[in-house]
Amino acid sequence: MTRIDEGWGRGPSARYEEIAARFRPIFDRIGEAAIERDQQRRLPFEEVRWLREAGFGALRIPAVYGGLEVTLPELFALLIELAAADPNITNIFRSHLGFTEDLLNAPNNSWQDEWLTRLGRGEMIGSGFSELAGLKVGDHSTTIVPDGDFYRLNGEKFYTTGSIYADWINLAAVDGSGSPVAALVPTSVSGVEILDDWDGFGQAMSGSGTARFRNVKLEGVHIKPDSARFPYTPAFFQLVHLASLAGIGRAAAKELARHVGSRARIYPRGNGATSAEDPQVLEVVGRVRGPAYAAGAIVLNVAQALQRSFEANIAGVDPDQTDTHLLADIETSQAVTVISTLILEATTVLFDALGASAAKRATALDRHWRNARTITSHNPRIYHDRVVGEFAVSGKKPAAVGYRKIITPFGPSSEVA
Repeated sequence: MTRIDEGWGRGPSARYEEIAARFRPIFDRIGEAAIERDQQRRLPFEEVRWLREAGFGALRIPAVYGGLEVTLPELFALLIELAAADPNITNIFRSHLGFTEDLLNAPNNSWQDEWLTRLGRGEMIGSGFSELAGLKVGDHSTTIVPDGDFYRLNGEKFYTTGSIYADWINLAAVDGSGSPVAALVPTSVSGVEILDDWDGFGQAMSGSGTARFRNVKLEGVHIKPDSARFPYTPAFFQLVHLASLAGIGRAAAKELARHVGSRARIYPRGNGATSAEDPQVLEVVGRVRGPAYAAGAIVLNVAQALQRSFEANIAGVDPDQTDTHLLADIETSQAVTVISTLILEATTVLFDALGASAAKRATALDRHWRNARTITSHNPRIYHDRVVGEFAVSGKKPAAVGYRKIITPFGPSSEVA
């Protein structure tokens, strides 16, 4: 009797199984066509719609707005399961989930109320931060300038992950004086063009290509009150990638076990009547499954650190008087190289159990390594290792990312004033 789906550990809370049960049938449907989508490069518009209709985009939204109020560990456990079905779709929701954290950490005001309401009813956010023209990440040539009672947006973004599937693009720009400004840009208005031109060998359906903005008219309600972000911003976005890697490892382990279990052909120097009885082949299965398990456990442990950062911020703890946010960042960086190495190795060594037939396009086993290698190329590991080393040796803090100190605490169960 196969035990492929067991042994991954319990969820992060007593209620997790109840939460996950709502989405697992959708995850299963998504996973059934993952190989076909990869081989045909079919964008998962329908699959994203399934998740939106089930409330996946409102996981962290307070119940008063129609959300599920999940904790960060619960969220990341779900992301691992989704990534095991298709890591492209986990990445598609990455910016949307990050904007949700912006809202949850924002002052309690009409702007927050407006956007929590929108997300609670199923609207979706894509990414519009990165540009290829800048000298470094975070440079912006995209502009938003006043135009009478309105604003005009012009520029071009790349790595606009999820935007082709979204209703809005969470966008960073500069104003006429070069000061940072941020906006929510409707994807359906005149002057917005979103291209499916991401040509990476992995994460091919994540919609991470170009978005162009030509004289786009924005209203005041589209402009964010400030461009600051939540205090665990770098850790959160990196941990989504690590959850994707953990899910990739889990999918690779499951598929390898199934292939070994059904494989009839054996090698002359083998040690069993079938591959399923060969102890050396079984050892390879274990060498893939173990790293996948470890990666998931690490992600959920780091998610606890992010939860502590979130709780400190909404409680109004002065960020200058706590190391909670710093430690969330450090714990994430400590996990980056470890998880990356575990999953890249696992998605390579799995081929040793199956021989040349594992390289056939029909199996699509190579997609696991391609997706993992693409994800691990974001935010290079070498910098995370250096940050951790500097912190350990001298206590040096990583470079700061602008964020707001919350003014009016807004907890997941609070009523809106």
